[in-house]
Amino acid sequence: MFHLEDTSPRAQALAFCALSASLLAALPARAHESPTGWKYPFSCCANHDCKSMAAKAISERPEGYVVHGTGEIVGYADKRVKDSPDGLYHWCAHQAGIDAGRTICLFVPPKGY
Repeated sequence: MFHLEDTSPRAQALAFCALSASLLAALPARAHESPTGWKYPFSCCANHDCKSMAAKAISERPEGYVVHGTGEIVGYADKRVKDSPDGLYHWCAHQAGIDAGRTICLFVPPKGY
């Protein structure tokens, strides 16, 4: 049987770190929260890909919503368009590196909000 008191302080620290890491890895993945407190769906982000957007950062054209930062147009009927629970725009996109600016989800205020 293994006893922590039988090992050096360094070995105890390493064992504690290993135990902590294994416990954290066992926790379920959760989506992060918007600034107003609702949780972004995990399908839209990987805990870091979503952010709220100023209304002037998104506009509408006949063909869909325009994300001004990238020029991307997301069609009104596109499955990536979702109703925003707080009435604000939120943009979820691959932002770290290779696919910078490609929309995963776009939360828009419901009409008449």
